[in-house]
Amino acid sequence: MSDDRVDFASMLASRLCHDLLSPVGAFANGLELLADEKDPAMRERCIELLEQSARTSANKLKFFRLAFGSAGGFGELVPADEAKSAIQGIIGDRAIELNWMIGGDPLPKPAVKIILNLSLLLVDALVRGGRLDIGCEKQGEAVEIALHVEAERIFLDADVERILAEGEGATAMTSRTAPAVLVQAVARQSDGTVMLARETPTSLLVGAVLRGR
Repeated sequence: MSDDRVDFASMLASRLCHDLLSPVGAFANGLELLADEKDPAMRERCIELLEQSARTSANKLKFFRLAFGSAGGFGELVPADEAKSAIQGIIGDRAIELNWMIGGDPLPKPAVKIILNLSLLLVDALVRGGRLDIGCEKQGEAVEIALHVEAERIFLDADVERILAEGEGATAMTSRTAPAVLVQAVARQSDGTVMLARETPTSLLVGAVLRGR
């Protein structure tokens, strides 16, 4: 295995561990508090926090399985509702409105990986909330994907933006930029292209066209 592939796998693993550390750590802390707490009201609150941490951890694992893994439970097509549910899971209780503009037909697995990884990057960029629109449709043999965000402020990492706009070699790969590198790699495997356009300071459009092979 080449050094680049090892680095890529390491960066994705780092991103996954970073995102899971908080809810799993909160779960462990909650168990410690529950063991020492005698007040019924406080114990009930601890249980609520444990349930929340468990739910957040499960949502993130479901998302990463589809976004980073092989999604072995599915064939070459993934139910659209599975992708939507995974994105809703990472949004959680953030002030982000999801506008899902995809029908009920199953989606090609490469398209799902791109949609999920772009969603991860854009949800991270909406730190003060906003709206996320997601669309995907087939045009002949090609699959067109478009994600659009609107918010008062969009905090998309500059290196992530460069990789999406210019290609995976535009800047050094880190755990923060690994999902953007994966988007470019999946698009390249499908003879596709990735596009990014900042329409206004409060509006950003990212998309991809997959042509297959």
